[in-house]
Order: sequence, then structure tokens, then C-alpha cells
Amino acid sequence: MIIIAATQNKHKIYEFGKIFGVKVYPAAELGIFTDPEEDGTTFAENSEIKARAIYEEVKKLDNIPDNEYIVVADDSGLCVDALGGAPGIYSARYASTDGHNSNDEENLQKVLDELKDVPAGKRQAYFACAICAVDQNGKATHTEARIYGEIIREKKGENGFGYDPIFFVPEYGKTTAELSVEEKNAISHRGKALRQLKEILWS
Repeated sequence: MIIIAATQNKHKIYEFGKIFGVKVYPAAELGIFTDPEEDGTTFAENSEIKARAIYEEVKKLDNIPDNEYIVVADDSGLCVDALGGAPGIYSARYASTDGHNSNDEENLQKVLDELKDVPAGKRQAYFACAICAVDQNGKATHTEARIYGEIIREKKGENGFGYDPIFFVPEYGKTTAELSVEEKNAISHRGKALRQLKEILWS
């Protein structure tokens, strides 16, 4: 089974591979650079938009056996209670002024700025992840998971990416950027959703 990921994010590719236990091919490695408009209203809708866009391109390839591949895409983000669930599906472009993705530091800083007057105890948040896998027959399988925590006032940790340095997990006493790869995979929203998908596909 060839697993093709609808992302070029090296952190996600690594996480996919660790959990599935096989090599995961970024779509770009197969010469696919489709970048569909993510105009869904939920994480699940956007994950399927990305998976199906890559799936349509994979079908055109001659070097991928028809019965031996699956396309996996995720859409994930940070949802902060005090911000009414924002950044939500706009997490990757939260600080953008033109609708395109903004960088991690800009997005993270915007959240901190918006929460500067919000006191401790009211800074609850969660990471959400929706995974969509489209098989060679075009059948979509969805999984979703969350991890709950709170937003701290300054960055801590060098691991991870995105909002990880400001997302504090009380039961670990660390931000997700301070967790080891093994710790993060065990509890992360993406790790949980990927393990659910692995169980469905290979049970």
C-alpha cells in the first residue's frame, strides 16, 4: 500500500510515517503540486477537499498501481474559547491580510496579542484535527480528534511547529513544543486521528 500525503509539511510527513510505520510520500515527490482552494466550513470538509484534489491527480499517473494507494490529507487548527473558536479553520492564515497562509510566528503572535487582556483560567483552547483518506476507488474515510489545553503568555519549547510553543498541556506540565516526539504522538490531535484511521484501514 502506497500512502500519499496531501502536504509538503515535513513535520506532518514525519508524524504520518511514525504512526503508519511505513514510508509516506508527499504528493510533490510524485510531481503533484495541486493547491486547491480550501473553502470548506469545517476541518473535515477542508481535509476532503485536499485529499480529493490529490487523488484526481494520482489517477493520471502511470507509475502508481491502481489498487495499491491511498491519499491522506489533514486539516487542523487551534480553537480558543475566548476568541469564539478562532483561529479555527483559518489557523494557517490567521494573520494574513491577503487570504494566503501567513507564517507561524505571525499567526502565533496575533493570538497572543488578542489574548493579552484575558486572565489565567479563561485561556482554554484545543487543537482539532480532521483526517480524510481517499482510497483508489474514491471512497473517503474520515476521523477527527482533539487535544485540550490552554494558551500561555509567552513561547516555550523548540519542538513542533505552528502554535505548539504557546499551547500548554496541564497533565504534562509542558507546551506541545516541549514534548518529545513520542509524547506528542501519544496525545496530539493529529496522532489520535491518524491512529483512528490506521485502525479503520488495517483492522
